[in-house]
Amino acid sequence: MCHTASVRRARAIITGHVQGVAYRMSTVHEASTLGLTGWVKNLEDGSVELEVEGDDAHVAALLAWCEQGPPGARVTSVTVNERSVTGAERRFSSVR
Repeated sequence: MCHTASVRRARAIITGHVQGVAYRMSTVHEASTLGLTGWVKNLEDGSVELEVEGDDAHVAALLAWCEQGPPGARVTSVTVNERSVTGAERRFSSVR
């Protein structure tokens, strides 16, 4: 039996103490480990934004990880919005 994974793309805004604690670098590592594509960046208001695409279960795993983040982060909220799958990225990266 052939099983086709469901692909999902989501945008998340993570708030709290999430800048200056290697949040972006750690997110790139986690997403890459899960085989996801997309990007993560710091926002001027002190939050972090990301868009992630890949297997639905792996996207869910990354978003769950975002609720804690790396050591030193203090996440207060993760707001997720679904996006249309684009297939545009080949890897997960940090952007400025």
